Amino acid sequence: MSKLGNLGARLHRGEVGYDFVKNRKIWYGLSILITITAIVGLAVRGLNMGIEFEGGAVFNTPKNTSASVSQAEEYAEQASGHDAIVQKLGDGSLRIQVAGIDTDAANTIKNTLADDLKVDSEQINAELVGPSWGEQIANKAWQGLGIFLVLVVIYLAIAFEWRMALAAFVALIHDITITVGIYALVGFEVTPGTVIGLLTILGYSLYDTVVVFDSLKEQTKDITKQTRWTYSDVANRSINSTLVRSVNTTVVALLPVAGLLFIGGGVLGAGMLNDISLSLFVGLAAGAYSSIFIATPLVADLKEREPQLKALRKRVLAKRAQSAAKGDTEVHGEDESYDGEPEDAAPAVVGPRNQPASRTRGRGRPSGKRR
Repeated sequence: MSKLGNLGARLHRGEVGYDFVKNRKIWYGLSILITITAIVGLAVRGLNMGIEFEGGAVFNTPKNTSASVSQAEEYAEQASGHDAIVQKLGDGSLRIQVAGIDTDAANTIKNTLADDLKVDSEQINAELVGPSWGEQIANKAWQGLGIFLVLVVIYLAIAFEWRMALAAFVALIHDITITVGIYALVGFEVTPGTVIGLLTILGYSLYDTVVVFDSLKEQTKDITKQTRWTYSDVANRSINSTLVRSVNTTVVALLPVAGLLFIGGGVLGAGMLNDISLSLFVGLAAGAYSSIFIATPLVADLKEREPQLKALRKRVLAKRAQSAAKGDTEVHGEDESYDGEPEDAAPAVVGPRNQPASRTRGRGRPSGKRR
């Protein structure tokens, strides 16, 4: 832990770091590839919508039912004539979902299942869900998502600027698309819990992005008054200075969600936990990735299209080329004051500076022992 804390301090001071902004085309390409895969999976396989959205019935069998999941699925499909989804719960009971049936058909299926499973029909609990309820939930979710995105863009445009708002919006769409696409590829059932998980990850996705943006805004004040750093250099240092905090926050948030997904849903068989835990797990990971590799590099790309920052970049690169031609040991040239950065800040990819010894040091001082 002390080594990690030391690394975080060195990243914050700019003594070490990784050039995320320079390699942004790699991250853009990787994100485009993942997004296309998610969209293809969504288009080919589609979402496995739960009965809350399609309507149907849910049958819960008694505890310690002897039939297996495959047997119960076969019995339910034969009795209903529709596809059935069967989940074995932790207490040994079975949860059987059949979509697209009405009340009369549900009673007939319940009696048939009782005979096939060799249990009393009174011990099977049947719940009917109408499709109109699920449609209302879906519409409310889309409305909530739209309102959230509009408010976020307005807030970021006021608190920061429109380029940061646009980059954050792109990162949010990136995270939602990947999460929904993975849901389609995995085939997990989409329930109201899934919708809650999707809406929840939006806040987590914005958290790291806003932290980096705040640091970037603070460090780029009066950036055009110096010729030592480009906007991309400062953006890269902002990412590195908050990197350890972002990683720690994400890992701490992922641990309990991973427990729900892999232990609760996988080992203990509590399948109802999968719907919300998968969306949270994928969304948190995608949100941390997008804040580091997508949002801030995209802001740097947009900002350096401005005439002032484009001219600054040319001056900085020309000065570095001149310094390199002179054979200076420091690539970034002589030290200049820059109000936008801390006094102890150093370039994120440059090592400690070697200060030349003063030629006049020690002149005029008496030598030898005093008498």
